Amino acid sequence: MTVERGILLVVGLLVLVTVLLAVWHSPNWLWITGLLGLHLVQASFTGLCPVVMMLKRLGLPTRAGFGHA
Repeated sequence: MTVERGILLVVGLLVLVTVLLAVWHSPNWLWITGLLGLHLVQASFTGLCPVVMMLKRLGLPTRAGFGHA
């Protein structure tokens, strides 16, 4: 697993969990889903992402793009 794929995994799981919590518990969980989306937009402009820093500290390698196996 690479950092790039790790980001997709972490954010994807968080979105799924918060949507399920919104359905089963309270619609207020959708605020977190919205914040995740906002963070993705912010990270696309600034390049700053705490998940990337965490995954790099865990030793995951980076790769230039998603098209590689």
